[in-house]
Amino acid sequence: MSSQSIETIAAAMVAEGKGILAIDESSPTIKKRFDSIGAECTEENRRAYRELLIAGDDINEFISGMILYDETIRQATGDGTPFPKLLASRGIMPGIKVDGGAKDLAGHPGEKVTEGLDGLRDRLAEYRELGAPFAKWRAVITIGDGLPSRGCITANCEALARYAALCQEAGIVPMVEPEVMLDGDHSIERCYDVCEETLRALFAALYDQRVVLEGTILKASMVLTGNKCAKRAGVEEVAERTLRCLKNSVPAALPGIVFLSGGQTPVEATAHLNAMNAMAGELPWKLSFSYSRALQAPALAAWNGDPANGKAAQAALRHRAQLNSAASLGHYKESMETAAA
Repeated sequence: MSSQSIETIAAAMVAEGKGILAIDESSPTIKKRFDSIGAECTEENRRAYRELLIAGDDINEFISGMILYDETIRQATGDGTPFPKLLASRGIMPGIKVDGGAKDLAGHPGEKVTEGLDGLRDRLAEYRELGAPFAKWRAVITIGDGLPSRGCITANCEALARYAALCQEAGIVPMVEPEVMLDGDHSIERCYDVCEETLRALFAALYDQRVVLEGTILKASMVLTGNKCAKRAGVEEVAERTLRCLKNSVPAALPGIVFLSGGQTPVEATAHLNAMNAMAGELPWKLSFSYSRALQAPALAAWNGDPANGKAAQAALRHRAQLNSAASLGHYKESMETAAA
């Protein structure tokens, strides 16, 4: 187990040209992914698929860490090497999703609050022993008619802050993820307002709980139009508004911000990240990626549940990771999409 400080770990998570791969889907979520390719969602299939993602050649060139699910952090490769040990040997940090999922928020129809604080101190100690130097907790903020309510934002930000404080007590870097959902017909202006309000509430709560920002990573939503909105914002507008929101909301002490893809296509998520880094100039924090579907989708399609397709799936993942690495430096070009994986 590493004795590195949380500040050192957080800085390494957003090392130059590197991002985070999220492979922390719960069992019901990964079942949906497997259903989409006609693969049976058995424990062995989940293990084999995640081994593909973890063991690909040279993926550590572009990936600093992988977020695992509770089942996954306890699994091993076909030859018996525990996944966290394999990742660490390749210079990739194994992270762990620790929240208990978003549940209906009492008194707030249509809104969610993330549960999982009960027993978290003991679980974090176990995950630290299993080799996880960072963790993740996701909150869900929905935009709708009269939503989000202040009560929903407050409840979720307070839970994120309490989780973060417990992580740091255990020597684990907290990744705090207040996801503003893409679902809806809202304008990009409405999304901006909700993202800004949420981030300001989050950092106020982190301050109240004495969370060390230098040892914390923000997993943020981009400022986007709703997926049912007729007038979609272009890449440059998304980048400009997202940067403005972050500059108005996120303290300079934070070492890095990694974006969630949140329902964007792989190409959209990469293009938006690139545009931000290309136009940003000097920023107090690194801007990188922590994608799940936007990194995994090409690999999942290539694998298609067939072990014979393992190398093709790994090549697809590596190619996508390489493009996002370029985007984290502002060096991505659309022509790179068609380059050989």
